[in-house]
Amino acid sequence: MARVSALVSDVDGTLMTHAKELTPATRAAAAKLRARGIPFAAVSGRPPRGMRMLVEPLGITSPIAGYNGGQFTGPDLTPIEDHVLAPDVARRAHDIFAAKGIEVWVFDGLDWYVRDESTAHIGLEIHTVKYPPIVVKDFDRVLSATHKVVGVSEDHDGLARLETEMQAALGDTASATRSQKYYLDVTHPQANKGAALHTFARLLNVPIGEIAVIGDGNNDVLMFEQAGFSIAMGNASDDVKKKANVVTGSNEEDGFAAAVERFILGAK
Repeated sequence: MARVSALVSDVDGTLMTHAKELTPATRAAAAKLRARGIPFAAVSGRPPRGMRMLVEPLGITSPIAGYNGGQFTGPDLTPIEDHVLAPDVARRAHDIFAAKGIEVWVFDGLDWYVRDESTAHIGLEIHTVKYPPIVVKDFDRVLSATHKVVGVSEDHDGLARLETEMQAALGDTASATRSQKYYLDVTHPQANKGAALHTFARLLNVPIGEIAVIGDGNNDVLMFEQAGFSIAMGNASDDVKKKANVVTGSNEEDGFAAAVERFILGAK
């Protein structure tokens, strides 16, 4: 790639280790981007509130995109742009999950709602996003204006099959992608990382062909397809790696920092 004018990164599995930590090398790489004047932005299936712990250590001054692009905010969480699910679509996604006995979470703006806070993945998610859920009797009120409906399951193969089934059932009214092997996210059709990259290009005033992207998950492939240059993490699946221009080390091997040094700073 002849010119890199901005870098957009996934968060979990890319910036963060498996323990949900930022390494010194990742922090140093972000500082080098800043010193070179290359805008650095983050996009994630997380809510924006669950990304705010990245802002100070990484010196983020660009917009951040939560819910795979469903909500853009400033680094201080000031809203910039929103894409919420239509109430009937959110309800249908909920009902499909419920009919299969899959645990459901609902995210609305800066809040996270569950029906049972004792289930297996709740603790992991609290550790990840750094705030607890709100326990509700049912989701009737929050499904009227939600950014994300999530199905949570340890049946990883079943959830992979449901990803295809859910997308077929909802058609062009929603985007259904797995953000982790145990999470299936249903968001607004414009709340996917491919569409988010176009929004970043507009907000950063950078040609999309000059944006490099880096990620590890299935939901990162859509931004790989739109970017000028794409980097897959070493911990990505083989299918994801095949969709990227290059592959770096894993998130346990400072793959993000290595990619910045080799492909971003070296390309400017």
